[in-house]
Amino acid sequence: MSSPQKSGASDNFVAAVAYFSPIPAFFFLAIRHYNKRPYVRFHAWQSLVFWAFVFLFGIAMGFVAPYLRFLGTRVLLVLFCLVCLAVFFVWLWCVVGALHGKRCRLPLIGDWADEQAYR
Repeated sequence: MSSPQKSGASDNFVAAVAYFSPIPAFFFLAIRHYNKRPYVRFHAWQSLVFWAFVFLFGIAMGFVAPYLRFLGTRVLLVLFCLVCLAVFFVWLWCVVGALHGKRCRLPLIGDWADEQAYR
């Protein structure tokens, strides 16, 4: 006799989906079925703070960029592309880690998210 299947998505999948934007992260923190699971809560909180940092960094760069015109347009474009590439690789590292069941703690964010996961 086979054991009954658990309905719904696995915690690893749900945690990885939380990184795609702040919307699923808010959703997983608001829905009782998911917000009682520390693994999902950790990744949802870390995702929210990660995207907040990315958003605030983008705003700050928008204010600073005009003062960096002396570097030249091409240099600024290369710097922008490097920053975007770094954000992409950090995001990818978090998604893949969540899919594999790891708590990939980001600096400055990970410890706080871990505290929130067990609240």
